[in-house]
Amino acid sequence: MDLSPLPLTSVVGAFLLAFPALFSIVNPIGASLTFHQVTEGRSDRHVLAWRIAVYALFILLGSLLLGGYILNFFGVSLGALRVAGGLVVAIRAWGLLMQPEANENRKASAAAPVEQAQDDVAFFPLTMPFTTGPGAISVAIALASQRPAQGDGVISFFIGVSLAAVLVALAVGVSYRWSYKVLSMLGRSGARVLSRLVAFLLLCVGVQIISSGLESLVPTYLKGL
Repeated sequence: MDLSPLPLTSVVGAFLLAFPALFSIVNPIGASLTFHQVTEGRSDRHVLAWRIAVYALFILLGSLLLGGYILNFFGVSLGALRVAGGLVVAIRAWGLLMQPEANENRKASAAAPVEQAQDDVAFFPLTMPFTTGPGAISVAIALASQRPAQGDGVISFFIGVSLAAVLVALAVGVSYRWSYKVLSMLGRSGARVLSRLVAFLLLCVGVQIISSGLESLVPTYLKGL
């Protein structure tokens, strides 16, 4: 059973799987509060916001389109990739769900050098690892493992997940660009509540990915008995 009500061989079905997972792990709204803090006093913060969004898009698209194939090249089966990826997603979601403050502190530490630096910090550290770090990359690769094995559905799947990545990157740009408004509307308490809600969605996605992986591994294992 798919998490999405539509098959993953459709553009909409793939989008509905990928968007909540990517949005949850990137968490543009919550991250915008830290972005506002560490870029305080910089005259180029609005330009930085959109450059970060573009860099984040490239990282997400690269992970979605190539990550699964790279692992397959090293002999990792699609079923094993789904189970391992689902576990990574679920563990990451559990940490976000139970300890959002720890995640905020980790991101703030990653972005701390920006407060003193006046050079180009859009890619490092504000995009990598602050916005789309190892967690976001691993989630994107796990999502890529959900691709259909073959057929026309593969193209529809990658179109759907790519659209999700574009929308998440746009959310990053908008949230960072107007971070002062996000701060005034939500505050840190409101952002943590929202983070827990989206983390629960991410946990559901992780469990679903594990389930689909087991569905392909168990019959293969039973045939070998």
